Amino acid sequence: MLTASRRSQRTRVLSRDPERTRAILLQAAFREMYRSGFRSSDLDAILTASGVTKGALYYHFDSKEALGYAVVDEIIAGLTFQKWVRPLQHAKNPIDVLVRIIQSDSPKRENLRRGCPLLNMSQEMSGLDEGFRKRTARVFREWHDAIAMALRDGQQRGVVRSDISADETATFVIAVYEGYTSLAKNSQDAKTLRSGQRKVSQHLESLRPARRHSRTARA
Repeated sequence: MLTASRRSQRTRVLSRDPERTRAILLQAAFREMYRSGFRSSDLDAILTASGVTKGALYYHFDSKEALGYAVVDEIIAGLTFQKWVRPLQHAKNPIDVLVRIIQSDSPKRENLRRGCPLLNMSQEMSGLDEGFRKRTARVFREWHDAIAMALRDGQQRGVVRSDISADETATFVIAVYEGYTSLAKNSQDAKTLRSGQRKVSQHLESLRPARRHSRTARA
């Protein structure tokens, strides 16, 4: 009885705060889609987790696809921004920042099992739904552009080698990062993740300009 009473009270509170209701729905939907994939995600599970009624769900989102689009646009894009884009904005040395980001991924089993939410959604839905393809492509593009811009700024400040292509390097970093993340998810082996982190970090370190050593002439 107490549980039902609390659930009823929560429903009434959410009904008076539509923005909060929408945010809670999106978070619950993200967790369900991250765990099960978009096509296998269960709307009833999302409603149970969020404590929101089906009527409230369809008030905010016309369909499951609309809910999925919002998850990409607001949750997955937001996670990518927080992890990659924001730290690179105005970074004094983009190589230092990129290495820290790469090394920050935890090898915990739960992280290995689920992988990258952006890659998961893109791989599952890009070939099936143009709306998902365009949305995930936009997130990838913003991620790429943030790395490329930071590298170009680093070149101007002399902390990144001038002979590299910032755009090609950004594409390479994302491709390799997503590649070893996918392999680690498949193998469920933390060693795969650590090996990928180590190799990408080594590549990033190679982007630093060679140090010039001055020599003192002997008399």
